[in-house]
Amino acid sequence: MTQMLLRLFVKDADNTESPKVRSAYGKLSGIVGILCNLLLFAGKLIVGTLAGSVSITADAVNNLSDASSSLVTLIGFRIAEMPADANHPYGHARVEYLSGLIVSALILLIGVELGKSSVEKIFHPSVVTFSWITALVLVGSILVKLWLSLFNTKLGRRIDSAALLATAADSRNDVISTAAVLLAAIVGRYTDLNIDGYVGALVALFIIWSGIGIAKDTINPLLGQGPDPELREKILEILRKDPRVLGLHDLMVHDYGPGQRFATVHVEMDMRVDPMESHDLIDDMERACLRQYNVHLSIHYDPVVTDDEELNRMRTLVEECIRPIDPRLSVHDFRMVPGPLHTNLIFDMILPYDMMKQKDEVKQLVDEAVRKENSKYYTVITFDGASFNNP
Repeated sequence: MTQMLLRLFVKDADNTESPKVRSAYGKLSGIVGILCNLLLFAGKLIVGTLAGSVSITADAVNNLSDASSSLVTLIGFRIAEMPADANHPYGHARVEYLSGLIVSALILLIGVELGKSSVEKIFHPSVVTFSWITALVLVGSILVKLWLSLFNTKLGRRIDSAALLATAADSRNDVISTAAVLLAAIVGRYTDLNIDGYVGALVALFIIWSGIGIAKDTINPLLGQGPDPELREKILEILRKDPRVLGLHDLMVHDYGPGQRFATVHVEMDMRVDPMESHDLIDDMERACLRQYNVHLSIHYDPVVTDDEELNRMRTLVEECIRPIDPRLSVHDFRMVPGPLHTNLIFDMILPYDMMKQKDEVKQLVDEAVRKENSKYYTVITFDGASFNNP
């Protein structure tokens, strides 16, 4: 069913890197969710009214509220595809994250309300009425919601969307809560046990836990989480292809929403290569990154000296000095600036975050090794965080 809907309503569905295709996925999810929940609402309302069942009628209203989650998803993806404008030069793609955050807030609200009513039932239990028509309606609702959960999970994983995965979790929670109501009704029908409140409380805790997890997944990109390792590796692969690139560092990816990613990186190239040739290579790599992965890459050109025997010797000495300290340490942008009284060895050192408190100790060890080699050599070290420097 999912593949059929994708073929019918999403053009070029396999091209999930395209913002237009991504938006089509989100709008398809929203429309299907609205239709399914409205059908469930109408069916339960009719059956509940004819059967005089308050529980079925209440569940119908719940499905109407579920349609609002799908509407949030639909509107979120619609706004996210709007082009950049004067007030939003990076586009509106982060609205997708906001829509996922709203859905997670609705999930938390439902969990809290269910928890309150369940605790009330524990202290003030009431008889749970059971009828086969009620059971039939609940089973039908479970099947529809189960399909909706699987449908949105598939779409969410295909385009890596926290918003769609949040919608899928919302449907999954409905499956669990409805199944719990059915279980409590069956147990009450055939035994003297009234477990309705206890089952509801457990389901409420699960829903709240689920909502917190979903909120975290949608808040992280808004706060500025690290780049996706797979995307990072794809960018580095483009840069490594050409042997003229001698080194890479300071890769930073800025996420303004799916399909709106900007990145900067430093590439080291031999200073003896014609600068115009290096510039052409940099342009080609930037265009390739945009074409293949829809990432706007800006490359900073670092010319490096490769034919200075003394510079290479001192760089090797520094690298050999820091290797026993921790194999994760490395240096880049190594240069020598001679002066009338002393020579500065200026370079950046990549330092893992768990070693940031050891900066002074590391510098002291390097200084001792350098001064032992030549008392007129001084180090000027800039410590870089490892998050941007793991090429």
